[in-house]
Amino acid sequence: MDISVKALEEAVSLRRQIDNLERRLSSILGGAPAAQAGRHFSPSTRAKLAAAAKARWARLKGGSKPVSGKKKSALTAAGRRKLSGLMKARWAARRKAAASHGPGPGRRLLRRS
Repeated sequence: MDISVKALEEAVSLRRQIDNLERRLSSILGGAPAAQAGRHFSPSTRAKLAAAAKARWARLKGGSKPVSGKKKSALTAAGRRKLSGLMKARWAARRKAAASHGPGPGRRLLRRS
């Protein structure tokens, strides 16, 4: 990086002006220091934040409940029977359609004995 002496002097001058303006702004706002980059928490504050986060997760999870060994099925027995009947009818229709058209391209007819 090639920086001339004149550009360097101008950069230093600008930095001094910025520092001066920050000090003036700080005095106008009641002595509040300018905001620093990043946050730094004390160890006690970090511990409080961690405890609060753990409490939030525990509340979301609803505490620790014993997990049942048996998984609840999404379908009732009647629903399973209905779906089974529908699938059997669908496959029967496909077999019937395939039998009337013969084997598809690249397929050979299987004979049952």
